[in-house]
This record gives sequence, structure tokens and C-alpha cells, in this order.
Amino acid sequence: MEEIINRVSKSPLISLDFDEYIGSSDRAFFDLKDGLFHGMILKEKEFREFLKNYDWEWLRGKNVGVICSADAIIPSWAYMLVATRLEPVAELMAFGGEEELEKTLIDRAIDKILAQDLKDAKVVIKGCGNLKSRDYAYFQLTKKLLPLVSSIMYGEPCSTVPVYKRPK
Repeated sequence: MEEIINRVSKSPLISLDFDEYIGSSDRAFFDLKDGLFHGMILKEKEFREFLKNYDWEWLRGKNVGVICSADAIIPSWAYMLVATRLEPVAELMAFGGEEELEKTLIDRAIDKILAQDLKDAKVVIKGCGNLKSRDYAYFQLTKKLLPLVSSIMYGEPCSTVPVYKRPK
């Protein structure tokens, strides 16, 4: 009887799965509206006091998006103050809502992927997963991989769609 050989497991392909790099930390949002006077006006002294007394612990270890849901003019320094409070507790922080937070998580995942030695590698970017900004993720990763790798494929190692092959 002839031995069955798993050619996929013996191939030099590097399989990249965003889910492995994004992590599973909870997502949460900090809304500056809660620190505004009458939900509309930012008063520096009161805002600083609000931030000082705010219970930041509920955001510990979470990926946090920073928003202002009120139609108010918020000075840039207010967001800077929030960042100083989030830095010691948040896993990751992003300016904006759900989409911006997701893109920030994707950008961080791409940085982790690029930390590997991918020079002249043949990579397969896995097509399934839990990404909400899927097109953004695949576009950004492909853009950053192009100068490094010899080929890019999409899908699963046993069934791929060729995307790029470096000219010889």
C-alpha cells in the first residue's frame, strides 16, 4: 500500500491568519460626552476633575475607542488627556468608533506579522475569520508584503487563489 503524503504540510508556504495576531481582548468605548458640562461644553477644570475621578479600571486590558457622541467642539488637548489616562490600563487605544478601532487592531496585527522574517517567502493569507474590516485588512497586508515576499495567495493552503508572484 502506498503511503499518503500531505503535500500541504510539507510545502514552504507560510500561512497568515489575522485572528492569531489580533487577539481576543474585549472592545470598549470611552465617550468624552460624559465629561462635558450639560453634555455640550468642555470646561477645562471640570473636565480634568472628571478624568481624575473616573473609574478607569473597567477598561483594564480592553481595546478602547475614544469618541465624543455629543455635537460639541472638543479641543485636541482633551483627547490627549484621555490618552494619558488610558495608557496605563488599555490593551490598545484608538481615536474613533468601532471601524477606527478595528482598523487600529488590524494595523497592529500587520506590524506583528511583518516582525517575522518573510523575505522571499510564499505566503497564504487565510480567508476566513472574524474581521469586520476585511477588505481594509487584506489590502493593507498585501501592500506591505509586496516588497518582501515572492508570492501571495489567498484562501487555505489546500485551495488558494493566486494574488501575486514576483517577476523573475
